[in-house]
This record gives sequence, C-alpha cells and structure tokens, in this order.
Amino acid sequence: MKFLWCTINVKDMEESVLFYEEIIGLRIDRRFPIESGEIVFLGNGETKVELVSDGSGKWHGNKDGISIGFEAESLDKQMALVNEKGIAITGGPFYPGPDIGFFYIKDPNGVSIQFVESK
Repeated sequence: MKFLWCTINVKDMEESVLFYEEIIGLRIDRRFPIESGEIVFLGNGETKVELVSDGSGKWHGNKDGISIGFEAESLDKQMALVNEKGIAITGGPFYPGPDIGFFYIKDPNGVSIQFVESK
C-alpha cells in the first residue's frame, strides 16, 4: 500500500496555494472545481498535498497533533525564507543529533509544517 496524499481543509484556497508554492516549493499538479468548492493537488512525486475548499464559507479547521514534514536543503536558508515572509517559527530549530536538524511553522490553516535537514 502506498501513501497518496494528506488532505487539508482550507479557509482561503488562494492563500493556501500561495503558501505551499512559495514556502514549501510545491507546484500545482491538478486543480478542479467540485460541486460547491475546489480541490487542488500539489507536488511532483507520488505523494501529494490535497487542499479542499468546500465553498460554504464555513471553515472546518485542522486538528493539532498532525504535522507534515518536508526535506530542506539548508535549515538556515529555509528559516531565512520563512522569516522574510513574516512566518513565525513555532518550534526549534532542534538538533537531536549531529546529522539532523529541524524546525516547525504553521501553514495558513494551522497545520504544523516541519522542515528537516539531514547531513
């Protein structure tokens, strides 16, 4: 069995797409309307991030305790980018060993995003 995607219910589709393109570096794979909203899949590998807006104006939110991890070429460069964009670092950076470091931010919908650098 392979993991296909992580679904995030979003309050503002354009803000969320912009975040995942500019901060994470994902590109839109598919974008299509649904009966009352829109779905956007981002990513170029087999695993995607799925953003869903139901168009109702009611946001269903996201649960704490979930994070999505992304590999960063350089934690320093990634931290500089999020700082430049005015995004707060919510945890870290942490260096649990000599070959790994990571830190956390939140996406526009409150989902924890983890950036990891492995040396």
